[in-house]
Amino acid sequence: MSTKAKTAKKTEKDKPKVAKPKALQSKPLKPKPLKESANDSIQNFLDTLDGEPCRDLYAMVIAQVEEPLLTAVMSYTRGNQSKASEMLGLNRGTLRKKLREHKLLTK
Repeated sequence: MSTKAKTAKKTEKDKPKVAKPKALQSKPLKPKPLKESANDSIQNFLDTLDGEPCRDLYAMVIAQVEEPLLTAVMSYTRGNQSKASEMLGLNRGTLRKKLREHKLLTK
């Protein structure tokens, strides 16, 4: 067998181990509290406005947050609308309306 063939057959265990930097060895960082993440995102958005006027910010923020919230809760409850509505503190009819608004209702 040629030297090239022998080299090509090396497996993962044959490769030299490289130490990870200390920062990568530690436990994953705890995610920021939701309130902090929202504050950072809103502040970033306002900073990008650079003094330009903005309208309907409240509605925009709620729409931006509501869809991923509904998606995550529906996934968590494996599509069970009764459990999702209870978890969200919404009436099941209201949940269905919101799912339709965001085109998340399958049927």
